[in-house]
Amino acid sequence: MTPTPPPVAHSHFRPSVAPRLAPILPDPDVVVIGAGAAGIAAARRLVERGVSVAVLEARDRVGGRLVTTMLRGHAVDLGGHWLHAGPINPLVRLAEARREPLRVAAQESHLWVGRRRARREEERALGRAFALADRAMTEHAARNGPDRPAASVIPPGLGPWGERVALVHGLVSGRALSEVSLQDFPSMEYGDNRFIAGGYGGYLARLAQGLPIALDSPVRRIGWSEAGVSVETSGGRTTRAKAAIVTLPMMVLRDENLFAQALPTAHRNAIDGFSTGIYEHAVLHWPSCPFRGPDRLASVVGGRRKPPGLLTRIDGTPFHFFEIDVHGAAELDAARSGPDGVRRLVRSVLAEHFGCRALHDLAIPAVSEWRHDPWSRGSWAVVPPGHAEARALLHRPVEDRIWFAGEALSRLQWGTAGGAYEEGSRAADEVAARLSRGAALRPL
Repeated sequence: MTPTPPPVAHSHFRPSVAPRLAPILPDPDVVVIGAGAAGIAAARRLVERGVSVAVLEARDRVGGRLVTTMLRGHAVDLGGHWLHAGPINPLVRLAEARREPLRVAAQESHLWVGRRRARREEERALGRAFALADRAMTEHAARNGPDRPAASVIPPGLGPWGERVALVHGLVSGRALSEVSLQDFPSMEYGDNRFIAGGYGGYLARLAQGLPIALDSPVRRIGWSEAGVSVETSGGRTTRAKAAIVTLPMMVLRDENLFAQALPTAHRNAIDGFSTGIYEHAVLHWPSCPFRGPDRLASVVGGRRKPPGLLTRIDGTPFHFFEIDVHGAAELDAARSGPDGVRRLVRSVLAEHFGCRALHDLAIPAVSEWRHDPWSRGSWAVVPPGHAEARALLHRPVEDRIWFAGEALSRLQWGTAGGAYEEGSRAADEVAARLSRGAALRPL
């Protein structure tokens, strides 16, 4: 793999929870690559099933694209923060069983037009536009016709609110709707979501407690043969096992040098066909923010600059997320402005809509850069139109030695930690079942 570039902005913050980890065995049954949601799920399931496992993690912490840090005495997420799709999310079910401090995401939201609060009729008009667009995309996707861009079925006649609908759905999809498969739209709807006190990253780190995980162990090469798999880290250590579960993001798996042998053509094409989803946020500490009520989304429209989204009063605190979509990130990168450029952008946009005086107590203590993080290279993987079959294909193991898992392989929860956790559990069950059929005594 390529040399590690300079640290990104969010990597300077230390996680709020650092679990005690068990040492890894030199010759485990299974090696899991990556200690994000999928890797932690796979390791937990394998341990439950009595299969020895070693997890290799490139970072100096667990959690992948979930990390919670402490800012001014509050736990704040620098990566994923929504527990999406509560009824089907395994991390919600597990949190309920563990009596973790979940809270339901607020259904109310804020709408700000120019320099004023929206009128009631404007709020209703925006709600109708979202309802019409969502219904059209859901109904067309359910017909199982030829795949096409999600944007192609948004009904005309949404008026000035149609732009807002497209902007928000592009933000939560990671790409513009013209670049997202229609078959994927229903999984990205905002319905019955949760937050967790103490942060999502802190919760996932607690789930890693006691697992055999080696940190600071970036994988350089993965090989396989009839004898099993060999996984070499950049430090020169080689771990041998009967099978491997690879949970690295699709954007990292594009590096063909990662595998000692060429992957089957179908697997390689499936990996390379995903697009890079971009979702970043700046963390705001803004006590006098005009929005009230915890965990509410805010839409700011009108004016020259239109932020794609704000999440306000997180857990009732003075912290807020200013969300940045793929277009905003591209503009920032083209200007090579870095984290300070993000801070200037945030202040400029907020000053336009709320006035400079309203920003007298605004601080921006953190900015995420998942698109520049060498172990992520993006926020999540996106299926472009016509590529929806890639997920099912990547469920197939390579030579009964290499299994893949991660958010990109989840049909209903793609782009989420819940989807990654579900896929890690699936891969672990498949590997454990394969080993139980006598694999410990003969080649797989």
